[in-house]
Amino acid sequence: HINMPDSLLKNTLKKFNSLLHQYTDRHTVRNILYMSAAIILFMFGVIIYGVILNTREISLSEAMQEKGLSELKNPRIRINRAEYILELYEDSTLVKSYRVSFGRNVHKLKTKAGDEATPVGEYTICSIDTVTEFSKFFRLSYPSISDASDALRKEWITQKEFDEVKTCVQNGECPPYNKILGGNIGIHGIGRMNFIIKNLPFVYNWTNGSIAMSDEDIDELYTVIKVGCKVVIN
Repeated sequence: HINMPDSLLKNTLKKFNSLLHQYTDRHTVRNILYMSAAIILFMFGVIIYGVILNTREISLSEAMQEKGLSELKNPRIRINRAEYILELYEDSTLVKSYRVSFGRNVHKLKTKAGDEATPVGEYTICSIDTVTEFSKFFRLSYPSISDASDALRKEWITQKEFDEVKTCVQNGECPPYNKILGGNIGIHGIGRMNFIIKNLPFVYNWTNGSIAMSDEDIDELYTVIKVGCKVVIN
């Protein structure tokens, strides 16, 4: 049996703990660095793949040439929530399809303010805003007369509120924001995160219920879409 002085024992334990902490810290830091590098490489690969996919897209002018169209006299828009696409038509001719994303509650039908769902129905573009954080904003005539009628039947809104919506829609104006049904829903670009989100090879639904597309795509639509354009969302 060896009697070790208390001071020597304490110093030995102190050095052992110090070495243990150093090894643990290095090991943890190394794992964190490896994991961070792997995540960065993965995201880089995903974005590069998305860039490659986007480079295969033809421009609107090229799409029009393929269809034998020199201009769009009666453009209209159809949006398919199940397929995540926005289709641009000239009368009954499909001119070009665009990838889009929707509200966070993509599988829910919009019924009230703040539900982060995209509305379904027939609307028109009632105003176009070019000074916005989302590049451009094509505001839709939501709530429509049908939306307001359903809300009135359920006693969510008053007759006066319904009449206000009806008058605005019939006059081609944007309906006022309703505290129950919401409003200010439209088609817009991405804005600050455009490069990242547009190059994701999967759909990321992030809006408050509006329809989002890349800044480049909304700029294309801006060249042919005017106030009064019909929009069908299903």
